[in-house]
Amino acid sequence: MTGRHPLYAVERVPVLQNRVFATAAEARDCGRGDVRLVQDATTGLIFNEAFDAALVEYDRHYNNEQSLSPAFDRHLDDVARIVRERLGSNNLLEVGCGKAAFLERLAALGCRIEGCDPTYEGSNPHVVRKFYDRDLGYREKNIVLRHVLEHISDPVGFLQMVADANGGGRIYIEVPCFDWILVHRAWFDIFYEHVNYFRLSDLERMFSEVYASGRIFGGQYLYVVAEVATVRTPRAEGSSLAFPPDFLGTLAGPRLSPDDVIWGAASKGVIYALLRERLGCPAAAAVDVNPAKQGMHLPGTGLEILSPADCLNRIPPGRRICVMNSNYLDEIREMTTNRYTYEAIDHA
Repeated sequence: MTGRHPLYAVERVPVLQNRVFATAAEARDCGRGDVRLVQDATTGLIFNEAFDAALVEYDRHYNNEQSLSPAFDRHLDDVARIVRERLGSNNLLEVGCGKAAFLERLAALGCRIEGCDPTYEGSNPHVVRKFYDRDLGYREKNIVLRHVLEHISDPVGFLQMVADANGGGRIYIEVPCFDWILVHRAWFDIFYEHVNYFRLSDLERMFSEVYASGRIFGGQYLYVVAEVATVRTPRAEGSSLAFPPDFLGTLAGPRLSPDDVIWGAASKGVIYALLRERLGCPAAAAVDVNPAKQGMHLPGTGLEILSPADCLNRIPPGRRICVMNSNYLDEIREMTTNRYTYEAIDHA
């Protein structure tokens, strides 16, 4: 393996999958960028070499809140348990805490925790509306870093900056699992916001002192708990990664219908809607349980986002619901009284 080994490419995708729009026209006119996944020969890490950070702006309009789902709520309970067992309940800092749902969960469990994120909209005095940097003055914190590292252009450099600024302490890192994406042919899980794509071995090779690691949320996510000061530049191991030759095989086919409804108006749903529209078979609508997204429109395609109640009122029984995340399949069936035909797209 020499230089950068090319893996996968897709052009002109929305730069923010979790930014919705008031009108279909605005949604179609959203900012776009290209994805060219490569694997670095020296580190073995996988990233989008076409990524341009100047195109991406995380502000109050950005919303990737998932905790409204009972299945995701159970996942957060599992993560809270790991954090408390491995990092303790005091002197915690959540970097990139978003709307602070997980931070508030830990606080309700008796944890002493602070946070920082420019997209935060609440009134918690312990949350700073800024990106993490050394000037914020945090020292010797035990750090929670959930679904942040995949968004950062130089993940190792960022972790080294955190280590230098923070001094001693442990870190919990959670990211999507790239091996899961490959096994499930989840082409809809590759998008612009995620600069980096990690395997479990990648996370483990980033630190010389790892306390725990594994797969969670049905294997879709990875986590590692490590001593933050032991971060290091990983070294590649083994041969170059190879994509499955049929990686896009689940995209086309006779199953696509213009009556299909996409359940999940976040990253997976955005890319799924976009690529099937490019095949000439757009979906009819999208559905999401997040009230902040309902009545808005998906970036790229401009698909209207319905509430579950709107779906029941407007979508006739028997229509196909394309469930973007199989972890939510049972609750979607229950919410819609099992009146539709359901297909878990990530099981295709």
